[in-house]
Amino acid sequence: MSNSKSSIPAALTLFFLAPLVAEFLLGDLPVTLLPALIMLAPMYGGGALLIRELTRRSGRGWPTMLLLGCAYTLIEEGFATQSLFNRNFLGMHLLEHAWIPSLGVGAWWTILMFNVHPLWSMGVPIALSEGLFPWRGRAPWLGKTGVCVAAILFVAGVIANGAFSYHQSHFRASTVQFLVTALFSILFVVAAFLLPSPPLRATAGEVPSPWLAGSAAFLFGILAFFTPPQWNWGAFAFIAAVDLVSLSSLWVIARRSGWTLLHTLSLGAGGAVFYGLHAFLQNSVVPSHRWLVRFGNALFLVLAIAVIVIATRRTRSALRVGSAQTTPSGPPVL
Repeated sequence: MSNSKSSIPAALTLFFLAPLVAEFLLGDLPVTLLPALIMLAPMYGGGALLIRELTRRSGRGWPTMLLLGCAYTLIEEGFATQSLFNRNFLGMHLLEHAWIPSLGVGAWWTILMFNVHPLWSMGVPIALSEGLFPWRGRAPWLGKTGVCVAAILFVAGVIANGAFSYHQSHFRASTVQFLVTALFSILFVVAAFLLPSPPLRATAGEVPSPWLAGSAAFLFGILAFFTPPQWNWGAFAFIAAVDLVSLSSLWVIARRSGWTLLHTLSLGAGGAVFYGLHAFLQNSVVPSHRWLVRFGNALFLVLAIAVIVIATRRTRSALRVGSAQTTPSGPPVL
């Protein structure tokens, strides 16, 4: 079986796992709206596949994926939902905290979205999917045709979700806001591929256990999501500081020789469990019976834990026999 054919299950897993994590595990949508995957999967799943495949095909790693995730953030929240500019988005007045009149954005909501999408909407499903298929965890899953199909689906998904969002709110950002969003999206993509390739050799040093790595990811979610938006610029500064400390620490630790695919999976697992538990503390964006909402929260949390258990077993098995793929050169995470 060719590599592309053998990787189709992995690609399909990521395609559907991304919207399930981003909308259902988070608790934004109730279980009764699972048919909405038809519209959500092309945008979330197509975006996640594009990010992963472009990164792996270029021999790069997670720093590139996170920067591409930032570009994704601007495309979804700037063009599709326009939540970065809509002061009455979902009737929640999210932009009032650390409002910047000259830009027409709220600093708190903007930095929160730059955490939500790169780390959870894209990062968590990619980490879990690579853990489910560790034997090709760092290799491309799609050929050129598959990448083109993913790109087409992503564009179609963004257009469809944008049309739906506009139909719901009739809000339209200004031309300048659209142009600036497009410019920064391009800059993030360029920056992602200007990063140097992973180093040829890992550095020496201690690494935390996978359990500790997952716990750190869970704690990161608490700090990012439960920072009171009423702190306004204080909330923005606190989240930015947490990002700086966490990502810089991860950059150093994940370059060490002891860091494995299991550690990366643990980060995704910690993020997924946080999302699943956080869902019980919020109401669904779409009104539904409370018991149905909580049933869905429990169902998706159980499914997430099942995925984590299966991925952990597969990854450990692959590591034991030495067949789990790392990046072509350098430490696994980079």
